[in-house]
Amino acid sequence: MSNRVIICEASEIITAGLYDIIQGMADFDVAARVDSPEGLSEKILATGSNILIINPNLLGYSDHGLPQQLVKEYPQLTVVALVTGYVEPSTLKPYDGVIEIGDTKLKIINKLSQLAQDAERQDKTDDVELSRREIDVLVAVAKGMMNKEIADMMNLSIHTVISHRKNITRKTGIKSVSGLTVYALLNNLIDENEVYK
Repeated sequence: MSNRVIICEASEIITAGLYDIIQGMADFDVAARVDSPEGLSEKILATGSNILIINPNLLGYSDHGLPQQLVKEYPQLTVVALVTGYVEPSTLKPYDGVIEIGDTKLKIINKLSQLAQDAERQDKTDDVELSRREIDVLVAVAKGMMNKEIADMMNLSIHTVISHRKNITRKTGIKSVSGLTVYALLNNLIDENEVYK
């Protein structure tokens, strides 16, 4: 998926530098460059952007809630603070990430790539809606049980177990047993001491 970026910064020099870096990245495209936060919501909608890089100093005291407001409006939006001078640390809390004026090109590329990956992973997790039976099978797999053991324990045919496992893999995007075990642990489906060492 291509990441569409809006840069919201008053300085043309900073905007131009950031534009050059982002345009050079694979799967990234600068959809718009604006010098103030006015009309940002409409711009995000019109361009279908999923990343907003904005200088927090452009936001007046009454606008500091804008990042959260935009994310409520556009849940897929990742908001990155572009820090060009001193910013109160508490002001940066609502942002998904921070690019600083002194960051190297490589650091900026790494930060944006990581944020895009995290957002994609979050989207996948949000789409995961396992059935009760699939959760039971996932838990059994995470505990180290084989298909036949799971089938016997749940009074299912081995084909049904395999079908459930395929659905779990499709919905979570995870193929390996170790990956499914980590998924089960992170989602509090099993306890650490239930995993076979």
